Amino acid sequence: MPLLRFDVFEGRDDSSLRQLLDVAHYAMVEAFGVPERDRYQIVHQHPAKELIIEDTGLGFERSKNLVIISIVSKVRTSAQKENLYALLAQRLESECGLSPDDLMVSITENGNADWSFGRGEAQFLTGKL
Repeated sequence: MPLLRFDVFEGRDDSSLRQLLDVAHYAMVEAFGVPERDRYQIVHQHPAKELIIEDTGLGFERSKNLVIISIVSKVRTSAQKENLYALLAQRLESECGLSPDDLMVSITENGNADWSFGRGEAQFLTGKL
């Protein structure tokens, strides 16, 4: 927890995808203070016709390298979120060559009762987490 879903155009090689996931994970560890083994990531690759992501009038120049990260998480502060956005943009650019114009992030928050990591238990409610 948090759960990250990555939507990208198909065609990235395995090592590029792994680097993208690793960089995003370590930005999450730093910004949200989650444990290193608290890693839940899913990648969805799409043909070009399945992703239409414009710029909301902000003047972004999107490319085929576009990455959309959808995050489901417990409540975080505005400062934590802003730190995460900045870390993701900086590190994905420096370590993966991803233009900040090609990064979109959305966070959906939920509570302790909304998570079960397995065994039919709500670990945040039972005190195991």
